[in-house]
Amino acid sequence: MARLALLAYSLLFYLALPLVWLRLLWRARRQPAYVQHLGERHGFYPPLAARQRPLLWLHAVSVGETRAAAPLIDALLAAYPDHHLLLTHMTPTGRETGSELLATHPGRLQQAYLPYDLPDACGRFLDHFRPRVGLLMETELWPNLIDAARRRRVPMALINARLSARSLRGYQRLSRLIGPTLASLSAVAAQTKADGERLQHLGARQPSVSGNLKFDVTPPADKLQLGAHWRQAVGQRPVWLLASSREGEEALLLDALAAVRVADLLLVVVPRHPQRFAEVAALLAARKLAFRRRSSAQLPGSKTRVWLGDSMGEMAAYYALADLALMGGTVLPFGGQNLIEAAACGCPLLLGPHSFNFAQASDDAVACGAARRIVDAGQAALVAGELFARPAQLLTMRAAATAFSQAHRGATARTVALIETLTGPRKGC
Repeated sequence: MARLALLAYSLLFYLALPLVWLRLLWRARRQPAYVQHLGERHGFYPPLAARQRPLLWLHAVSVGETRAAAPLIDALLAAYPDHHLLLTHMTPTGRETGSELLATHPGRLQQAYLPYDLPDACGRFLDHFRPRVGLLMETELWPNLIDAARRRRVPMALINARLSARSLRGYQRLSRLIGPTLASLSAVAAQTKADGERLQHLGARQPSVSGNLKFDVTPPADKLQLGAHWRQAVGQRPVWLLASSREGEEALLLDALAAVRVADLLLVVVPRHPQRFAEVAALLAARKLAFRRRSSAQLPGSKTRVWLGDSMGEMAAYYALADLALMGGTVLPFGGQNLIEAAACGCPLLLGPHSFNFAQASDDAVACGAARRIVDAGQAALVAGELFARPAQLLTMRAAATAFSQAHRGATARTVALIETLTGPRKGC
């Protein structure tokens, strides 16, 4: 039955390819990088050097996973000094984020797109790079890729793995396909015990709990300095950040902003996806709000009500600037974004009701006082007003956020130890 399910899945994927390409072209209208390296998406890559070192392969689909993988990449290259590491992505923004790591490890790190999950493309990918081990971040479960690796005896591990109760219900409808896929993995390292139990229920064999790699990410010093520079320029104005906002959330918060009775408040809005920067700018203009864009190289002036953070890779700087942040993706049911980065920067948080992508971390942050729950944008405005009126409470939350981020470190070391059980001896390969 498992083989029939895989064949049916592959057939449907082949039939859907024209739609996949249309979606790629549609995205390329706003992000032309989507039509670069097209051959890689079907498993065609430039020739490798004649003598290739042993290769570790890590797949980080986009920006968040790539940033979370940074400390693991450092640790793996230190633990395996005779190896190279291949970092694969599915999005141009993920690839751009990963390219920042190339200078840190000159000559030892290479990048490529992971091909679409088609049998022939996955086979070409694995035969071309011949990795010693494959590491998939979070919930990247590609049945044909994992099956092709199994047939080539390439051990595969799902690391930093998470599975919400909502996602479990969805995957259960595909249990004949996903169950055998999970069972084929050589190891699964879950973020939390609850994630591990859900993955095991779905088919994973004896998942371990390693913690969340995102806690091991250290905010870049230059970005923290940039945020401090912004803070100095803004002066004593209270700063409220809408971090990694998603579709519809900006309008809700702007509607609620009138209820915030805080003198000289500066709202900073940083949309999650760069293709929405112009859309949010148009929203601000339509509401006749005095705003400036980060891309204009103009810092907020005394009359600026909203600063639009239309830049990439500067989230830590925005957190360093802010007195308080509302986490995007939690006001509407998107599941939330990475609150751990905010905590590492010592930024107090407001979390909406929809944080299922980071359920355990969100609950822990609220429990230790680093974050507060709100039910909607209207309540977020009221709570923000209360907190800005009590600066001592904000300072307490800031200290709790820093302590929270430090207390959960260590996932990188546990993940490297797991990987060593799959690769065997490090040298003489």
